[in-house]
Amino acid sequence: MANIMEFFTGQFNGPVSVPMILISLLVSFAVSLYIIFIYRKTFNGIVYNRSLPLCILLLSMVTAMIIRTINSNLSLSLGMVGALSIVRFRTAIKDPVDTAFMFWAITAGIMSGANLYFISIVGSLLLGVIYYLYYLSDVKAKTPYLLIVRYEAAAEERLADALAGISRRNLRSKSVNENGMCEVTYEIERLAHSDSILLSLQQVRGVQSVNLVSYQNDFGM
Repeated sequence: MANIMEFFTGQFNGPVSVPMILISLLVSFAVSLYIIFIYRKTFNGIVYNRSLPLCILLLSMVTAMIIRTINSNLSLSLGMVGALSIVRFRTAIKDPVDTAFMFWAITAGIMSGANLYFISIVGSLLLGVIYYLYYLSDVKAKTPYLLIVRYEAAAEERLADALAGISRRNLRSKSVNENGMCEVTYEIERLAHSDSILLSLQQVRGVQSVNLVSYQNDFGM
């Protein structure tokens, strides 16, 4: 029994030196910069949140320090678990991709703090390349847009003929006010000749305005 206890506690009594801490922080810092680079290249939202890249950087480095600390002492690991268990994180993250990037940063920090530098670097490089290729082939190519047209009710048929050039469109909403003005919203994919289509819609007699807006599905449209 004593041998078992010595073996168990011995796993938490590794030496901690300043060079080891610096190496863990530098690796986590480099990997987090790469994660931020991938995030910026693949960001597909409307408003870019500048605090999230800073959060990714801090998460990776702080996690590396925590893992480096609790890996050296059993009592510190138990105390750290108790301290973290009372923390409540209430910040709402709307985009699931942002959550995935934060989890990626935490994972990189864990591996950096556990001396798994090669896995942290190579694994992050592979994840970034795979995600970026998927983004280029699928997500970016199918970015949804909202086509919002405001027109007079008498121009209904003329507008329908003009919209025939857009094959893939889904009606999202349509409203009519008491003055006979209508507003219709379609979800479409960005087309290569979208500028010419917008001009043709604007030239339809009775059309007041035409807008093309990028949006994300989490807005509930």
